Amino acid sequence: MARALWVLGLLVAMALVFYAMRRGWVNRRRRQAAELPAFPAPPSYVDGQRGRLEPATGFYVGTTRAGDWQDRVTVGDIGHRAEATARLHDSGLLLERTGASPLWIPAESLVDARVDHKLANKVVPGKGMLVVTWRLGDHAVDTGFRADDKSTQDEWASAVRALAPAAGRHDNPEGQA
Repeated sequence: MARALWVLGLLVAMALVFYAMRRGWVNRRRRQAAELPAFPAPPSYVDGQRGRLEPATGFYVGTTRAGDWQDRVTVGDIGHRAEATARLHDSGLLLERTGASPLWIPAESLVDARVDHKLANKVVPGKGMLVVTWRLGDHAVDTGFRADDKSTQDEWASAVRALAPAAGRHDNPEGQA
């Protein structure tokens, strides 16, 4: 009988933890939806554009507020990790995510790009993730993409960085040194 009570107590505790996690996620989503503007939709003409680089397959890690690699943005389906294909065009960066909406980062919003090892509560060995810093309205955010071919990530970071000055964006995002 005592064992059954312990098991029941443990199940109730687990249910409370999952409830609290879900409630925290929903509250974060609601708070961010009020603070952040809508994410830009990809323009229709991007489909016909030739990319600056060959498309890269990989994994969309997430989007966080710039300078805080753990503060995940959860608005809409942006907070969900997904397999993705990255396409870099003169007009911006497109992440076509499997099972989620595409993420479009216009060239005029780009600030910087780097190869890093952490973002959105995901840590990878070495510097194995492309992190793009960009402006969403008045807010600076970081978006992470982990390519299947890690050897191309430095090339991607350089190509994305090359778009930022052309768009007149070489200022520092909030929280960045």
